[in-house]
Amino acid sequence: MNKQTSYEYLYSMGNLTLAWRKARKNKTLNTDILNFEKDLEKNLIKLHYELKNKTYKPKNLKTFVLRDPKTRVISKSDFRDRIVHHALILVIGKDFQKQFIYDSCANQIGKGGTFALRRFDTFLRKVTNNFKKNAFCLKADVRHYFEKVDHEILMKILARRIKDNDILWLTRQILNNAVQPFFGVANDLLNKNGMPLGNYTSQFFANVYLHDLDYFVKNILKAKYYIRYVDDFVILHKSKRQLEIWKEEINSSLKNKLKIELHSQKSRIIPLYKGVDFVGFRNFYHYRLLRKRNIKGMRKKIYLFKRGEIYFDSLSDSYQGWQAYAKWADTYKLRNKIKIEIIDIIWNKIKFEW
Repeated sequence: MNKQTSYEYLYSMGNLTLAWRKARKNKTLNTDILNFEKDLEKNLIKLHYELKNKTYKPKNLKTFVLRDPKTRVISKSDFRDRIVHHALILVIGKDFQKQFIYDSCANQIGKGGTFALRRFDTFLRKVTNNFKKNAFCLKADVRHYFEKVDHEILMKILARRIKDNDILWLTRQILNNAVQPFFGVANDLLNKNGMPLGNYTSQFFANVYLHDLDYFVKNILKAKYYIRYVDDFVILHKSKRQLEIWKEEINSSLKNKLKIELHSQKSRIIPLYKGVDFVGFRNFYHYRLLRKRNIKGMRKKIYLFKRGEIYFDSLSDSYQGWQAYAKWADTYKLRNKIKIEIIDIIWNKIKFEW
């Protein structure tokens, strides 16, 4: 066994220190991080011995609701547990990533939304012979994916490549981490299935769980133009009938092997010329548009700043991120308009203060 893939290496002070640095990156002012770092060495050593002696138990997740743009239940682990999550992925991550298909785009180094967009453009050109022929897209996602992941199936998938029983023990501790009762759902029900949105491990396990889907689509169905971003995926093909057949076969495979299924309302076949909603954009033959809710979200931030409900730093951070995201669509005029709106508000505020 490679020493750097062993449980002993996982709980080593070197690996825990690296995991701490990754867990705190860009989040150094959070209260739980500051509290942990008041006595950093002592807390890391304590974590080291808890993992070594297998007395480690995660703290309860803190659960809250986000309602923009849609209602989602987010669960946040304590900072010490986020260090453990990073320590685990540092040990097992590379081995699993070797098997992931090239067009699995989420939560991997060098991959992401922009990578998925570039691949979509490439496939769009190929399947339409540079826009000379009609073609179709199966646009689909998995119904309630993070809520439905079956722990026992996931553990069996992980055990195919993880031979260290202690690492599997730690993985089970993370999966079984009790979510505080929410909307009247009991903890024991939540522990049998599902992964909390917001956990670093959940993002990683999401790719591991759906690798079987990737294998089925690429190697059994032989679909050329397939891209997956977490539980959202597209398949491009010149034949609508072929996509209809594949849709049924994929749904059947998901139900039988992974105990999940396609979302009936969000999984449909679309003529490519009508535009495909994928990774936050409406993708057409010759141009790309932002989703309306994305523009609405930026305007809401401007409105809150204008009313004095948020500071300029908050608006600036949102605007910088939005600009970087929006530039991937045909938004030159829109971005200039938003920029002028912000400048006008700032100028009016300065004049009022004078």
